[in-house]
Amino acid sequence: GRAVAAPTAAVATTQPAPLGGGGAMAGNFAQVGEQFVQFYYQTFDTNRAGLANLYSDASMLTFEGEQFQGVQLIMQKLTSLQFQKVRHQIVKCDCHPNPTENGVIVFVTGNLFVDDNTNPLKFAQVFYLKQSPAGSFFCQNDMFNSTSAEVWAAVARCCAGPRSAPPVVHRA
Repeated sequence: GRAVAAPTAAVATTQPAPLGGGGAMAGNFAQVGEQFVQFYYQTFDTNRAGLANLYSDASMLTFEGEQFQGVQLIMQKLTSLQFQKVRHQIVKCDCHPNPTENGVIVFVTGNLFVDDNTNPLKFAQVFYLKQSPAGSFFCQNDMFNSTSAEVWAAVARCCAGPRSAPPVVHRA
């Protein structure tokens, strides 16, 4: 496929080409969301460190109930996950515009293949893509949750505390 996601689903720290004709409200919110999702999971599966440009210092990640704010803490979490190989298979991607901020809300469900396990693990993830003044999009909010006990078992090595523990907010 062609790598079209980076210019439209980019970062607050670079200057990608702005979307034309009114941004997300001009009917391309679904394209923005879908391109972001394609780019995000391809990058996550091949080079997690490359996700840093998709977040800002105001971004927040909730991963299995634990919260991380800012690029540095988000990336520490994502790059410390203990699996060797991972592959995301998107089952459904729904996108909605946010007319107040010209942003895009993205809801993804899918299958997660970890290491050499051939049984897919179920996950759900929500992204809020916020448009910067320059016209590019960055991930303001990222919420990941597994929908099967196997995912939790696969990532339990890297997550602090039991699953039922209250969320811990890490701030820079």
